[in-house]
Amino acid sequence: MVEGKEEERMAFEFRLPDLGEGLTEGEIVKWLVKVGDPIEEEQVFVQVETDKAVIEIPSPKKGTVLQLGAAEGETVQVGRVIIVIGLPGEKPEMVVEPSGDETRKRPSVGVVGELEEAPEEREEKTPGERAQATVIKIQVAAKGKILAVPMVRKLAKDLNVDLAAVKGTGPQGRITKEDVLKAAQQQKAPEPEIPAKPAPEKAAKVSRKYELYGTIERIPLRGMRKTIAQAMVKSKSTIPHAAGIDEADVTQLVALKAKAKERAEQKKIHLTFLPFVIKTVAAALQEHPYLNASLDDESGEIVLKKYYNIGVAVDTKDGLMVPVVKNVKGKNIFQLAEELAVLSEKARARTIDLADLKGGTFTITNFGAMGGIYGFPIIHHPEVAILGLGKILEKPVVRDGKIAIRKILPLSLSFDHRVVDGAEAVRFMNTVIALLEDPGLILMEE
Repeated sequence: MVEGKEEERMAFEFRLPDLGEGLTEGEIVKWLVKVGDPIEEEQVFVQVETDKAVIEIPSPKKGTVLQLGAAEGETVQVGRVIIVIGLPGEKPEMVVEPSGDETRKRPSVGVVGELEEAPEEREEKTPGERAQATVIKIQVAAKGKILAVPMVRKLAKDLNVDLAAVKGTGPQGRITKEDVLKAAQQQKAPEPEIPAKPAPEKAAKVSRKYELYGTIERIPLRGMRKTIAQAMVKSKSTIPHAAGIDEADVTQLVALKAKAKERAEQKKIHLTFLPFVIKTVAAALQEHPYLNASLDDESGEIVLKKYYNIGVAVDTKDGLMVPVVKNVKGKNIFQLAEELAVLSEKARARTIDLADLKGGTFTITNFGAMGGIYGFPIIHHPEVAILGLGKILEKPVVRDGKIAIRKILPLSLSFDHRVVDGAEAVRFMNTVIALLEDPGLILMEE
């Protein structure tokens, strides 16, 4: 019975969970609560950026926020404590935890370190006296100590700012990133002349060689950009890429889209060429299953997928994202257009669900939207192929012995040569081209 009561009094430590396949870390984007705030069960308390999306994490229980385990902008590993929640109404300055057969008190530990605690006094104090003592201890601990999170300390070191000379504007005098940037701006002086033979900085952690030639800007490789970089390295280092290019005469498709535009507007749908291409690719994959596959390295098996989930690369201000349109075979052109518009908007707003970024079997990237013609797209691991679309061009071609101006769509296919041979890649492209050039066949696939 005593153990049950003791367990109820313990603070609850919530650790960063694995929010996605292969997730190892996440960046704290924004805290939605602060120390001392009451918090309800299922209340969103933090936004974490990971795996190309910003995830909102809900609280697992009701109580009081006793401690936040990281600063905004800090990257934390999966399994690290990110918040400590106490009982409703509990004071944040003291956390109760079990120690043997009895409970002991310890001061809360913030990201700036542990506050010094005075020796226990035998006489009992009133709640008011204890609160006053806590304030005094905080003040004493703050004197002579620099309160700053590791990220701020690193920033100060990079900018050559003496933290001891910086006045903190954060809680309890904590030095913030803004304080350091302001101090760096105030102490900025004209750059010294560069010596002919600069002495190497043996202890320097960051290379300064680029500064020799002019002004530069350093942007941390983190968050979504870091995720993209890791994915590209993994794909190029594990998949032997091969490529093929071709063209499709989409004159009839352009005409069909123009006819369907009025119907789409009645449904309040923005119709582009992508839904037609998505439908075409799904039909071609059904005829050429080895391009709708993955290679399982652990089992040494080629996994042929009997479902058709097409990823579409979306350009956002933070980098490339690939939302996945599920069950393409079961949807018509208008349904695909509507779903694609919703997913693209969520991707650009960084509110897309992680589930919408997973489960793809084949990817399409449309660099023609930016004016590109041909490219060499990188395969979206663990898929085995990706199709690139160039911008539609008006070109003179020979038809029935006569020159005609036709609408031509450039196509670029990258494929995994471990799974797909060049001949099969060409056959797949031929099927795609045949369907695009006769859009009536695409509609027959519905």
